[in-house]
Amino acid sequence: MSERVESDVVIERNVRERLSKVIDPELGKSITELGMIVGIEAVPRDIIDAGKPVVDVTVRVELTVAGCPLTQQIIDAINDAVTSYPAATLVPHIAVGSMSEQKLTQLVDDLKEARRRNPFNKPGIKTKIFAIASGKGGVGKSSVSANLAATFAALGYDTAAIDADIYGFSLPTLLGAHGQPTNLNGMLMPVTAWGVKTMSIGMFAGADRAILWRGPRLHRSLEQFLSDVWWGEPDVLVIDLAPGTGDMALAVAQTLPNAELVVVTTPQPSASDVAVRSGLVALQVPMKVRGVIENMSWYDHHGERLTIFGEGGGARVSQQLTRALRYDVPLLMQIPLETELRQSGEAGHPVVLDEHGKLADHDLAHRFEQLARTLMQ
Repeated sequence: MSERVESDVVIERNVRERLSKVIDPELGKSITELGMIVGIEAVPRDIIDAGKPVVDVTVRVELTVAGCPLTQQIIDAINDAVTSYPAATLVPHIAVGSMSEQKLTQLVDDLKEARRRNPFNKPGIKTKIFAIASGKGGVGKSSVSANLAATFAALGYDTAAIDADIYGFSLPTLLGAHGQPTNLNGMLMPVTAWGVKTMSIGMFAGADRAILWRGPRLHRSLEQFLSDVWWGEPDVLVIDLAPGTGDMALAVAQTLPNAELVVVTTPQPSASDVAVRSGLVALQVPMKVRGVIENMSWYDHHGERLTIFGEGGGARVSQQLTRALRYDVPLLMQIPLETELRQSGEAGHPVVLDEHGKLADHDLAHRFEQLARTLMQ
């Protein structure tokens, strides 16, 4: 083998090694491990650029499905891996195709075999799970869930969110996750928005119709969200529960006993009294209550702080749950009543983030950042 051919082989081997660091954003695994890279060919040019040889590198890629919504993101990552090669000036040429039905079926079978059951309820799981609960609707539980998940993602955590409020799903709207999950031969890929991998019944056709599910069917819907969706191994999972202490709350407790409950209330007694009942679920199931969040605590108007919904609800819930559960259930955060929180949610842009998806520099974002860091301790 000639010296020139040997150098081409070295480049091809090194490029493959660099591509092994490129992670498929949906499956969370290396594109080489998933069998997406089916060919690499290095062809040198008779050119020297800044003292380095110039080499054309063709990378043949097979994506899981034609028209994958994240195709450009994968191509950009491949281009970056090739063009940053230090020993030569590599000119990338990316040839994109899709896997054969047989190859895709085998890949999906292998992925399912690796995680036959609920991936969040097995020994050694690293995922921190927070179930966001409330005693009644209208206290801002879903808004808290969406902004908390977005905060985790902005802090660099691999973040997933499940909208378990089957009747009143709202996470797709609040996170701007308007697409439908990609179906890989029966295995669903969650929709990613603002760095959060999200799944909700509201993402499926016909979800705007009335849903009249009870008990076993609700439990099965949660099991499907956990087991039939490829989540990878996220650092944190946020679950937006339905209000109250009904079937879905019990299903989460039974399915995810390692989850921690976060109770959301507003200041007035009518909300805080029922919020206590949502926390008392922990007396019946092996689920810890991590703390309480008080929403709509005050409204600042021309320098005057108005307590429109009264005061002390969060502290009352914290104190009552601490007494009943016999361990400390702290008041984790108070959130002021702000129109920006509603307006940004309706626009699908979590208020804690700036336009680039980074944590915004304002008081509410700082509060959520502190909350996220506290929960991950």
